[in-house]
Amino acid sequence: MTKSLLRWINLGFIGGAILLALLFTILVLIITGAPPLAAFRHILLGSIGSFSDVLVAVVPLMIVTTGLLATFITGLWNIGIEGQITMGAIFTTAILRFFLNTHVSPFIVLVLAILAGMIGGGLWSSLVGLLKTYGGVNEIFGGLGMNFVATTITLWLIFGPWKRPGVASMAGTEPFPDWMSLPTIRNLRLSIWTLVIALISLFIIYIILNGTHFGLKLKAVGKNMRAAFLLGIPTVRLILLSFIICGALGGLAGALQVTAVYHRLIPSISSGYGYMGLMVAMLINLRAVWIIPIALFFAALNIGSIQLPIMLQLDSSLAGVLQGALVLFVLMMDGLRQRLMRRS
Repeated sequence: MTKSLLRWINLGFIGGAILLALLFTILVLIITGAPPLAAFRHILLGSIGSFSDVLVAVVPLMIVTTGLLATFITGLWNIGIEGQITMGAIFTTAILRFFLNTHVSPFIVLVLAILAGMIGGGLWSSLVGLLKTYGGVNEIFGGLGMNFVATTITLWLIFGPWKRPGVASMAGTEPFPDWMSLPTIRNLRLSIWTLVIALISLFIIYIILNGTHFGLKLKAVGKNMRAAFLLGIPTVRLILLSFIICGALGGLAGALQVTAVYHRLIPSISSGYGYMGLMVAMLINLRAVWIIPIALFFAALNIGSIQLPIMLQLDSSLAGVLQGALVLFVLMMDGLRQRLMRRS
């Protein structure tokens, strides 16, 4: 079988998965009595009309998915990425509060805050890695547990030590002054710096995973951990490093949520980007070049779906239905493709 034919077969299965996901979503809409074409039209118009908000959403999604590649390539499911985003935001908030009444250069403060966020995420993910390697705890369960702990710490800080003067509010901590925020485009929430950071992160991880001996070792661990160990590859160390890299990028996403989007710590600071990043990572199947278009598509769905409650009295979670269905059918079609290829 030629490479050209194989490429067309792969594209055919991907196209079939997309078609099945759309048909499934249409069926859900019909069952609920909603007009499918109108729903998709409003999602499209909503995403186009709020394209700057789409870019705001795509930045943390890109960074999180980029980090998840480091664990996916070693065969690990870092479900705890949500908690790592949260801890990154907490560490960033702590540094910003420390320098709140000082006269240190805003540039230095922001750099330190973002680095602290990466350290916080990396430390939190290393705990999941330690539980996996030395405690025998599956990373899925360990990660989920750490997510709950991170959320609890956030709520304790917002309603306790970091509460607003005189009152604790679900709106979060007291907003930081403008000089503690990354500069944004006038009248928009979008910061060009966040886009640059996301693209640099993607480029660095791409080079590490595809052009270094370290990346090759990570792939070997993911292919067969026992065989890699027998060949002398330090599997435990690589597993921990993959968790730390992923957590550091998750923490970076949390830091940017604080310094460029919300300008304070809020209870839902992760905004579900960790779980959404897992879906994107499953779709791209370790192909880093697909992160940008897939993340952009998912972000557009999320932002565009905000129009549904306004225009059609539909819940905006329809975007999640389409995203989940897309991942499900892509995985199903990929499994079917591999099975048919083995038979042929």
